[in-house]
Amino acid sequence: MSGLRDVFIVDGARTPLLKSKNKPGPFSASDLAVAAGRAVLSRQPINPAELGEVIVGCVMPAVDEANIGRVVSLRLGCGKKVPAYTVGRNCASGLQALDCAMKDISMGRHDLVLAGGTEAMSRYPLLVTPQMQSWITDWMVAKTFGQKLSLLPAFRPKYLRPIIGVLEGLTDHVSGISMGQTAEVLAHRFNISRVEMDAFSIESHRRLEFAAENGRLEELIPIFGADGTVYDVDDGLRRDSTAEKLAKLKPVFDRKLGKVTAGNSAQITDGSAMLLLASESAVKSRGLPVLGRMVDVKWAGVEPTEMGLGPVPAIAELLKGNNMKGADYWEINEAFACQVMACLKAYADPEYLLKEVGIDSSLDPIDTARLNVDGGAVSMGHPVGTSGARITLHLLNVLRRNNARFGVASMCIGGGQGGAVLLERVS
Repeated sequence: MSGLRDVFIVDGARTPLLKSKNKPGPFSASDLAVAAGRAVLSRQPINPAELGEVIVGCVMPAVDEANIGRVVSLRLGCGKKVPAYTVGRNCASGLQALDCAMKDISMGRHDLVLAGGTEAMSRYPLLVTPQMQSWITDWMVAKTFGQKLSLLPAFRPKYLRPIIGVLEGLTDHVSGISMGQTAEVLAHRFNISRVEMDAFSIESHRRLEFAAENGRLEELIPIFGADGTVYDVDDGLRRDSTAEKLAKLKPVFDRKLGKVTAGNSAQITDGSAMLLLASESAVKSRGLPVLGRMVDVKWAGVEPTEMGLGPVPAIAELLKGNNMKGADYWEINEAFACQVMACLKAYADPEYLLKEVGIDSSLDPIDTARLNVDGGAVSMGHPVGTSGARITLHLLNVLRRNNARFGVASMCIGGGQGGAVLLERVS
């Protein structure tokens, strides 16, 4: 389409990623997004009320955070006149928010948009069964003591068994299997061993540890709990992770024959990442800094039971559409160790690309030394609505740190999709 404007990412910030401790965490999803968004806006010479809109990706907002994008916008002081909305594309909701912002700016609708993602997975609810819900409804409708008494024989103790929201959210109810089971499918198809997965996990933790100790997580800002506690690190990092320790963990999704464990999977985590996007005219007129340019975004679909392969067609079609064979640095979200490893194998296989993607042109291989250079979701966690925004922001900082030009960030998406964004570092 002719006449489209360039879109620049001005600034961004993310909260620490806080691992779920099997109980509600200290922050709601909107708390996290407000903390990240406030850090960004406070650094730039703009009034929050000057934003064209606010877009937030979130998979499962709490019931008291309906249209969490609007909740975040109002809490940030954007005022009643700034519209805001929420998007969901499962694991890529944060990337979807950036894509929506990019399209609105490129089409001339807005000059400044705050977009990103947030998730408080530790606060996913415990739900009652449909039978319990029906029984409670009948109880509330009953008007007399006798009517209520007549309902007691119909009650069954099994009605009290809760439905765990996070497990429901991490299950593809069309194919009938969980995200972890799709990872087992890939491990079998691509003959990836448990030893290889665990080695990948150890390297992810090693890279994150190095990055944390050497100031490579520039986008991370501290946040403060209501009790004054300071949260300033990704607490899923296991500095003492070894092959021997990981080998002792039991498979989670296929207890008899499986290879996928808690140790080689992404962690259930809370966190947010928010970015400020701008048109070229806004950058120039306001003297805004620029982290990079959003060049293009590509979405693709794959077999739901092999959802982890989503990055392969998304990346391949993104590069082909932009007449490129590769990039300088890469991020592929680490939903599971074997999922990233399967993507690398499929991406390097011309037969797979031709048969499954329909691309017969050769692409440069992805150099693992330039992939997820500072660790990934296996070591820091995967707050599902956030990760797409997080890896985009971090990749921009990686490009700047290494004086590199092009980067591609990609992720798999529950339900059988993939998303990828092409970024360019510009001055």
